[in-house]
Amino acid sequence: MIHTWRGENPPSMESVRLLVSEGRLRGSGRLVVASDPAAGIEAYNASFELGVDKTADSGRLLVRSTTAEEERTVSLSRSEDGVWLVDHGRGDSGAERSDFDGAADIDLAGAVTFNALPIRRLGLHREPGEHELAVVWVTLPDLTVHVVRQTYSTVSIGERESVVRFAQDDFTADITVDSDGVVITYPGISSRV
Repeated sequence: MIHTWRGENPPSMESVRLLVSEGRLRGSGRLVVASDPAAGIEAYNASFELGVDKTADSGRLLVRSTTAEEERTVSLSRSEDGVWLVDHGRGDSGAERSDFDGAADIDLAGAVTFNALPIRRLGLHREPGEHELAVVWVTLPDLTVHVVRQTYSTVSIGERESVVRFAQDDFTADITVDSDGVVITYPGISSRV
């Protein structure tokens, strides 16, 4: 299935081919972001390849980011023992290893595809729950990698749509997701077209 979202503030488009099953989620997508000089945001595009299993015992992410001046790449993979390998493809120091405070999920800044990972893994679109999580956060377009704390909690559950509250730092949003846990509407951020 291919999903496309129109982003706000800055204007963007995200499109991803998702292969969703009970045990796995694989995705191949692209994010195109317009410049916003007033906010100090330069135009960029990013492509990503994602693969995770439902238990989050293992996962991988490859991101390529391009601005007018530079191309960057980062590869992340999580082993079954919970160790993340981060490789920026520079060839100078090889991959860095970290457990990122036990993080099982990945989030790519500005890409709503990644909200599906914890929502699906925790079943928050099917059963009520609230979870504070350590999440591996990849920024765009510079591809820095660090851990952040995010909270996901069920607001309502429906047959076709559910609402899950997302919180990080001082930001909160009630995200509407479909029956697969994939974002339909992320208020103020992005909406599926």
